[in-house]
Amino acid sequence: MTPFFAHNVEVLGYHDLGGKPAFKLAMQEVSGRWYLYMGNLWHRGWTILDVTDPTCPEHIAFIPGPENTWTIQIQVAEGKMITALERIAPGWGGVEGKEYSEGFVIWDVSDPGRPRQLGHYRTYSTGTHRNFYDGGSLVHAAGGAPGFDMKIYQIVDISDPEKPREISRFWLPEQAEGAPKTGARLSCHGPPHVEGDRAYLSYGAGGAIILDISDRLHPRLVSQLVFQGISNHHGIHTFLPLPRRKLALVNDEAINENGEEDLNLAGIVDLRDEKAPRLLSLFPQPLPPSETGLKNFFEKGGRFGPHNQYHPNHQPCLEDRDDIAYLTYFNAGLRIYDIRDPRTPKEIAYFIPPDPKVRIGTKPSRLVAQTEDVLVDRRGCIYISEKNQGIYILRLKQVWPYGEACP
Repeated sequence: MTPFFAHNVEVLGYHDLGGKPAFKLAMQEVSGRWYLYMGNLWHRGWTILDVTDPTCPEHIAFIPGPENTWTIQIQVAEGKMITALERIAPGWGGVEGKEYSEGFVIWDVSDPGRPRQLGHYRTYSTGTHRNFYDGGSLVHAAGGAPGFDMKIYQIVDISDPEKPREISRFWLPEQAEGAPKTGARLSCHGPPHVEGDRAYLSYGAGGAIILDISDRLHPRLVSQLVFQGISNHHGIHTFLPLPRRKLALVNDEAINENGEEDLNLAGIVDLRDEKAPRLLSLFPQPLPPSETGLKNFFEKGGRFGPHNQYHPNHQPCLEDRDDIAYLTYFNAGLRIYDIRDPRTPKEIAYFIPPDPKVRIGTKPSRLVAQTEDVLVDRRGCIYISEKNQGIYILRLKQVWPYGEACP
């Protein structure tokens, strides 16, 4: 492998996942042991690691999933696991015209290494993508639906997991079948992050949307912040509120390789007036280390730009602080920001994995590192997933106590 590059980050451990790269990450702590749950990217199913000792992660299980189906998204809370099922996008290893499964599966993971299926929610469409579940009886899903273009927001009651049922939905008018189209890519990408009686939706070209869900049966639009002209065609990928600070993190997703698309956006939104949210600042664009010889990351190949933010999802096993932001940046690896001053976010650390030597999936066209998701546990262990590699476990070398000045 080529060397990795790091600033203010140390590598604690690595696991190759048996050659089955992961995508989305989730976690639970049970009886003093720590379990990392992963949706696999190129292999249909889910992997579990015991990461109690982050320097020596242990493979616990691989649970096979349905054929020809994306199993890349996962959530765990209160002893339940929610795994999304979705039609595979063209070019990502699926077989067009072949049957696929869709919706999401509800599992009992009270025995952490032996998931037991409880139920299956079906959309009768393309399935679900990034869903939100922080415990209780409701899943907030980004799912397909008959009669609608792309994904919409669905609230699903799983109080009887054998008979999950949708109780309400929200969509943008242009998504309805037969409605006039503008050509914009309108889709609830998710997760529809829930804070109390508000849901925060990342909605592609529809921007960042706030809903009042105090009446769970009738979601109501509060506001919509559209980033026309300063976001790429894919639109808003993540809208993550920081409720204690009345801020939100927002970003789109780099889609095309070699920078062949419009500007990528990653920044901070002011939510003090939720009816009129506004963009406060943008994260600084990552620069390659001088040792690489690159002028910019576009020269490296593959995708370069923002992807996944770290989502704590109200889980006690995960880090709970809102003065640091963790954002994966594809070929620029993981970037970590000091956001105490929301007007001037500053990069304080990064980790760029080595480029893989063995191709496992169909992408990227040039075999370079592509960091996908990030999760941070309460102990400060940082987990990142890769398109053609295993899981890296990292730690910040220097970080200030919450609420204090940086040393």
